[in-house]
Amino acid sequence: MSSNNAAVVEIAQTAGKFTSSIVLQAENKYIDVKSILGLFTTLVSHKGYELHVHGPDADEAKVAMQEVFAKHDLQISVITE
Repeated sequence: MSSNNAAVVEIAQTAGKFTSSIVLQAENKYIDVKSILGLFTTLVSHKGYELHVHGPDADEAKVAMQEVFAKHDLQISVITE
């Protein structure tokens, strides 16, 4: 569980560096990635995620978020709309 805690903290900290909206979708749940509590409840119970990023620094945020999720062996699909 401690590795999951490290993933949650690093994901939230990385997302906090950007002004863009970064939302994680897991099935029917949408979680603000900057919310540590939301991440704790979501990352524990799901395996596949979609990431929605919108804002002025979205391109940079997408790259950074993909890197941090990959670092913790969490698979995401970045949704481009």
